[in-house]
Amino acid sequence: MAAMEIKGGKGAPHVDLTPMVDLGFLLITFFMFTTTMSKPTAMEIQMPYKEPDMDPSKSSLVKESTAMTILLSKDHRIYYYYGMGADPKRPPELKATNFKNIDGIRDAIIAKKKEIKGMIDQGSPALDISDKLTVMIKPADNSNTEDLINILDEMSINAVPVYAVVDITPEDEAFLAATEKRMGFEK
Repeated sequence: MAAMEIKGGKGAPHVDLTPMVDLGFLLITFFMFTTTMSKPTAMEIQMPYKEPDMDPSKSSLVKESTAMTILLSKDHRIYYYYGMGADPKRPPELKATNFKNIDGIRDAIIAKKKEIKGMIDQGSPALDISDKLTVMIKPADNSNTEDLINILDEMSINAVPVYAVVDITPEDEAFLAATEKRMGFEK
């Protein structure tokens, strides 16, 4: 409360601030309890399930018609091809792309998803209703982490149900080297 002290004929009000401190602590406590704390967000990674005695021939088989392989190279260069590319005698046609909105990797993923859906709708004997796009992401040794994170974001944005980050094979390295040489990039 305000009190008047009289000293030498002058009166100066004195304000006791103790209740103000109590009010401050009450407000701090109120806001701490009523505010929701932001939860950290992390990307979910689903690891493949493997039984110890699983037959290797029955492990997850990827159909050539539903597969898409993405190769990450240096200087933010991205190459992709449809299929597995397992036959070095018949190399796939690598297509160069980027993360841009027009004619980027997102458009290639959407086109492949539409192609698979169209094949299923037409009743292709090689596919059934449960077949989905399977993307294999193969970062080269000289690629950077930013590109890997961006391509994982693209998988999430495009709702790609099955994708895996796998080691790049020597065949893929040869495909990549030949394509970059043809395009005028040094290795």
